[in-house]
Amino acid sequence: MKTDILIIGSGCSGLYCALHLPAKMQITMITKSDLESSDSFLAQGGICMLKDEADYEDYFEDTMRAGHYENDRTSVEIMIRSSGQVIRDLLSYGVDFQREKDGRLAFTKEGAHSDKRILFHKDITGKEITQKLLEQVKKRPNIRLLEHTVMLDIISRENRCYGAAVRKANGMTGIIRASRTILATGGIGGLYRHSTNFRHLTGDGVAAALRHKVALYNMSYVQIHPTTLWTADQQERSFLISESVRGEGARLYDKQMRRFVNELLPRDELTAAIQAQMKKDDTAFVWEDLRPIPPKELQTHFPNIIAHCAAMGYDVAKECIPVVPAQHYFMGGIRTDGHSRTSMEQLYAVGETACNGVHGKNRLASNSLLESLVFAKRAAQDIASSWKRSGTEVWPDMSADLKRYENYEQLMEENKVLVRQEIKAAAAKDESKNRKEY
Repeated sequence: MKTDILIIGSGCSGLYCALHLPAKMQITMITKSDLESSDSFLAQGGICMLKDEADYEDYFEDTMRAGHYENDRTSVEIMIRSSGQVIRDLLSYGVDFQREKDGRLAFTKEGAHSDKRILFHKDITGKEITQKLLEQVKKRPNIRLLEHTVMLDIISRENRCYGAAVRKANGMTGIIRASRTILATGGIGGLYRHSTNFRHLTGDGVAAALRHKVALYNMSYVQIHPTTLWTADQQERSFLISESVRGEGARLYDKQMRRFVNELLPRDELTAAIQAQMKKDDTAFVWEDLRPIPPKELQTHFPNIIAHCAAMGYDVAKECIPVVPAQHYFMGGIRTDGHSRTSMEQLYAVGETACNGVHGKNRLASNSLLESLVFAKRAAQDIASSWKRSGTEVWPDMSADLKRYENYEQLMEENKVLVRQEIKAAAAKDESKNRKEY
């Protein structure tokens, strides 16, 4: 199969990128599972937006402080300055953000934010945004969508990407040749026992980058979300209790039902405090109390969380729920520049699998959807501006490459090992560096 653009992944970054590529380009999007099984659909809290110029410095500082000032300042500026246009795009696609009684957009606040600057749709903002993007993509005749199609590896020669080897829905292996390839493969939650991510997201893009010596960045920077619903059986995906819940007034208690922490600390600091309290109390969880939130606000803003807790036997209007930290987001990944270009020619990376340094060591709440969209659009713009398809491209012979992918299960396990080892090696290097500094 040949295509102009190959996008690997169907989350918000891949979809938004496809929508901003020229209609004359033939675009193929593949996804490892079905089109809706991406972490973009799971995002609860919201998406940040610069409300006005008066908030710029505070928003910038909040992002930097949460990231321990290890953020790439240029990337942060690009993200914040681009937020208004991204929101206008989303509104034009029919995204239904919460509004005030007078019709203005309503904003909420989350941990480590100094002001309300987060737009939301109940507690399923990611689903609302990604569903509307998917609806738009399905209308485009130049975009082909292939579900249950797994990227086995990218295909490259002399540091230039020519597409990917894939396993099709029917189990057959093939190659999709592309003039440009965009990795939008999502996070790494499937590598962890406790994670809010879909289990099939195992860092496939990062594994491909490792095999082809594509530059990586901040590989040890893995974010743990402080509050997921604790259950006795933690084999399935952990259910997130949104940051917005604490932003609207929810409290955290120890086993004696005493408040022990400022709930609006940055995620890494709050996670550390919760873990310390669990160790002190010798418990598997702490308690979260949603009752301080006004009943009407609780019902309108968090219906999905209320319903899930009820299904698990908890009435959040009358009792506390047990919560525990779990792996949530990957700040590191494939190193990209301000246009989402990787160190390999004709290869781009966007979304959670990419790392342009915007999040630093710890992502500020509700910057993930925004960052993914901003830099996905910039990738599309860069491809469009540099497009010089002559129709006489010289494609290398790639038929022999298929033989190495015959054992699918073994390859997938090897990919997991590769990514785990790289994260551990990066963490060990960071720890050694910290010992020398202190």
